Amino acid sequence: MSAPSAPGFPAHLAARCLVLDAAMGTTLAVRGAKLLPPLWSAAALETHPGLVRQIHEENVAAGADILTANTFRTHARNGLGERAASATALAVRLAREAARGVPRAVWVAGSLSPLEDCYSPGLVPGDADLEREHGRQAETLAEAGCDLVLAETLNSLREARAALRAAAATGLPVLVSLVSDGRGRLLSGEPLAAVAAVLLDERIPPVALGLNCVPARRLFTDLEVLARAAPGVPLLASGNTGRARDEARGLFEEPIEPAAYAREAAQWIRLGARIVGGCCGTSAPHVAALASLLTGSSRESSSGEGSCP
Repeated sequence: MSAPSAPGFPAHLAARCLVLDAAMGTTLAVRGAKLLPPLWSAAALETHPGLVRQIHEENVAAGADILTANTFRTHARNGLGERAASATALAVRLAREAARGVPRAVWVAGSLSPLEDCYSPGLVPGDADLEREHGRQAETLAEAGCDLVLAETLNSLREARAALRAAAATGLPVLVSLVSDGRGRLLSGEPLAAVAAVLLDERIPPVALGLNCVPARRLFTDLEVLARAAPGVPLLASGNTGRARDEARGLFEEPIEPAAYAREAAQWIRLGARIVGGCCGTSAPHVAALASLLTGSSRESSSGEGSCP
């Protein structure tokens, strides 16, 4: 099937719940790819491009509607330098190739990640750096042919707003996903409700707002805070399998089987999640469980467990 039209994504989201793919980085690590900072998963674009494409293909076969291009660490500041644009373009191409020939719409999202460590809000750079570097990366993602931008794992309001503005300036639909502390706050300590109010008041707000890289069994509490703060706004939920024991090998403290993960996701959907996927520690079987959860309702708007609210 030909690539879907980006302007149609918000309408598509309004009509159906969508399945986001599972983790790329930790799956690469489990498969033997050597992932070291600062590139982490982006290193595999040079060492294991075929494996990156294979993981995308497995997610498509499992039922993913959205593939996240492996661009989480392809900002120039992460050591790629002049190779950043070509690495980003390769990541998008590998995702696009994985979706080729699939008899349904599969969207390719460009990942727009924090400039520094996801769990260290104290390292967030100054506003000028945020504007310049997110702006450059967002433009590169658009030029590479993404259908939308997923600004993800954002731990402070300053960076979330900068990433949203940069991504929105491309004209592509933007999803914003935050990482919270389980007590209704970003890792920066800023209240989720206040953060949501600021982001949704932007001139071009995100088409969906949510949480990722929060332990799946603990994600509901903070997602409920977002749901109350943003009534009627499509939510995104993508849990992980707990704090990393050995991130380079893809080992986490709270493994959760796909069926149990889907049961957690059913709760997120009842809160208003219209995009559900998996973050660190999850893989294609988790995507298959999510797709199966939604199959009974054909993912169309209706009522009842496992269906869009």
